[in-house]
Amino acid sequence: MSILAEERKKVIIEELNLYGKVKVLSLAERLEVSSETIRRDLDALEQIGRLKRVYGGAVKQNYAEGEPPYYQRQDINLAAKRAIGQRAAELLSDGDTVVIDTGTTMLEFARAIQGRKRLTVLTNSLPVASLLAESLNQQLFTGKVVLLGGEINTEQQSISGPLCEKMLETFHVDKAFISVGGISLSTGISDYDINESMMSIVMARVSKAVFVLADQSKIGVQAFCKITSLDAVDVIISDHEKPASWENELESKGVTWMAVEIGEGRA
Repeated sequence: MSILAEERKKVIIEELNLYGKVKVLSLAERLEVSSETIRRDLDALEQIGRLKRVYGGAVKQNYAEGEPPYYQRQDINLAAKRAIGQRAAELLSDGDTVVIDTGTTMLEFARAIQGRKRLTVLTNSLPVASLLAESLNQQLFTGKVVLLGGEINTEQQSISGPLCEKMLETFHVDKAFISVGGISLSTGISDYDINESMMSIVMARVSKAVFVLADQSKIGVQAFCKITSLDAVDVIISDHEKPASWENELESKGVTWMAVEIGEGRA
């Protein structure tokens, strides 16, 4: 018996997360629908950025020429980013020293930081620093914000480069919250921009605990620049359950996977 469109799309995404690609004919046979029905499902998923259509099927969405500019990505998967950011904010404790990476998910994380006392936040994200400065003015939390200095990437609204890395290396941090372009069981976490990836590497190195914030479009993706293996990651926060085939490997590496419901984020 065939299944409904949304259920089919869920199956397609799960298979993409596992294998990185899907084929029309095998999906049609498995789901007991026509090839044309599967093609329509794949086209619909491509339109919302969940995959890339190729001859005979589809592959995981990847940015071969780097991520789009920051402001073009801001509204993509926004509900998921808000839910992930809210969950991450709940993991903060009074007195924490934290470093927050660049990226649109990190802005939603910063927006959710409220009610904490004596936080020290380091960041190389211009939007995150601006938002947190306003939150301090509104007394939504107490503490200080340190904007790391270096070269500004205007497209990605980030700061990076040797000066920024050197400044970050002078600190010892409790928690690093890192944004990634992809999470792979075999190659770990990765990103598209070389300079931003170098910053993420330093963030992981100077922190006692590493938290990776990634919506489900990043699962199973291997981006251009490796940040670190999964052995160095403590927690992954996503809007999707971990792939079932990853469970034993994640457990052996000591990685906790936190799956959030989309409705958990604030409207």
